[in-house]
Amino acid sequence: MDSGGKSSPDGPRRGGDPMTAPEKIGAFFDLDGTLLAPPSLEWRFIGYLLAYDELGTQDVLRWLGHFATSIVPDPRGATLGNKHYLAGLRQSLASDWERSIPAGGPHFYPAAIERMVWHWAQGHRIVLVSGTLDFLAQAIARRLPGAVETCATQLEASSGRWTGRLAGEHMSGEAKARAVRSLAARFGLSLWDSYAYGNSTSDLPMLDAVGRRVAVNPPARLARIARSEGWPACNWTESARAARGSQRLTAREAR
Repeated sequence: MDSGGKSSPDGPRRGGDPMTAPEKIGAFFDLDGTLLAPPSLEWRFIGYLLAYDELGTQDVLRWLGHFATSIVPDPRGATLGNKHYLAGLRQSLASDWERSIPAGGPHFYPAAIERMVWHWAQGHRIVLVSGTLDFLAQAIARRLPGAVETCATQLEASSGRWTGRLAGEHMSGEAKARAVRSLAARFGLSLWDSYAYGNSTSDLPMLDAVGRRVAVNPPARLARIARSEGWPACNWTESARAARGSQRLTAREAR
């Protein structure tokens, strides 16, 4: 089992041409929990809105009201697709939040960046496929050391303000698989030769859409599936802890 993230991430393949051109190979990465440690980007954005009094009691009540009316017919949608707390807020808050990110932040898992660097060096096309809000994914993409595409959850807006509704489907589960297939068609990618990285069982449709699948920081169920299917798993959380421990040791030695 690969836990360092430094070697080639090739996993079991279900076909594909070994001579496929590098630019025809994609690398699809989940974001929260795969590239970034908790809390999720959306919770970080919510924290920003609360800290700057952009969210108030009425916003929370609106969110709870929509949740209460939709939880029975659509429990998953009531949770993932409920963005009514953003209704009426100005879209420019997205750029305000991005400017608030400190220099050097956010902190990606070092092994995740190493893996992305490997893909860039191979000439592969990297895409972030995430359930987070589209503008959050784009802000984070601009912090990466290379070019990436983003495919995330989009919000409906009117007159420069969010309506609280989604513009399309929430980018999770089967929606991720559909997005990967659509992106492959758009860019002419070979899915059998492409890679996908996810940290949750909700990423399984995306992982199953490609020939090279990698479980990242997997919970027990995803780890069992990876073992039974014979594809690799990476613990980038442990790699990050080891790096921090090494840094602390070096600092003590320097003193």
